[in-house]
Amino acid sequence: MNTWFRRSRTGGRTLAEEITVRTETTNGGAIEVRRRNGVGPTLVLLHYWGGSARTWDAVVERLPAGRDVVRFDQRGWGSSRRLPGPYDLDRLADDVLEVVAGLGLERYVLVGHSMGGKVSQLVAGRRPFGAAGVVLVAPAPPRPPAMVTPEYQRVLAQAYDSPESVEQALDQVLTATPLDAAVRDAVVRDSLASDADARREWPLRGIAADVSEAVEGIDVPVLVLAGEQDRVEPPSVLREHLLPVIPHSRLEVVPKAGHLLPLEAPDVVASRLEEFAAGLDR
Repeated sequence: MNTWFRRSRTGGRTLAEEITVRTETTNGGAIEVRRRNGVGPTLVLLHYWGGSARTWDAVVERLPAGRDVVRFDQRGWGSSRRLPGPYDLDRLADDVLEVVAGLGLERYVLVGHSMGGKVSQLVAGRRPFGAAGVVLVAPAPPRPPAMVTPEYQRVLAQAYDSPESVEQALDQVLTATPLDAAVRDAVVRDSLASDADARREWPLRGIAADVSEAVEGIDVPVLVLAGEQDRVEPPSVLREHLLPVIPHSRLEVVPKAGHLLPLEAPDVVASRLEEFAAGLDR
């Protein structure tokens, strides 16, 4: 496992220094993991379909400097786009556990956004050593809603075919509040920076997978954050298709926000993450 130091920037602002760690995987290749060392429990941040580790930049810079944070591009995306498939949910969950093991994390919180939220649920459902809690940010529910039809999946699979289609998805579906121009450009680049098979895996299979039986084993605290104006995973869908499956989970609705909560409401997300992590030690 090789490490080196670098500084990361977003919007002209410098984040706290992070170490980049190459974690070997059993399915070929290595995942570059960005870690900001601090006190635990460690926040393990998993991005959405179309995102990357930098989706969390604005959230990380708002967290206390002493909080331990880990993030990485999931298999098939960004710096991990050349890793071989499969790119299904189980493989992504395996990758998370390999990263956790490779870093030697003894106590951590799984933080998953959208697709990353479904991956987080699968990981937590396995009851791995060290998992202390889960925060689901605008998550895909374990039981897919009726709106996820074959036609819906076909249209969704074309959302990241071009810069123009990504822009359209941002304006018509993904956001409820305007994004800074630099952030918006980064979202477009991230959405196009994927392996073709990985880009299709989520809309054609992952989003429709019913993993409710696999997540019934979750036995740690769960916080769910939902955007009030989210058109992808609205609060009503999460109340019907997530809360009954994970009955000890707690839902909080973020006013005025859409689906891209880490980008639209980073202050709220960072605040809730720190409160949740700090609360586990009380």
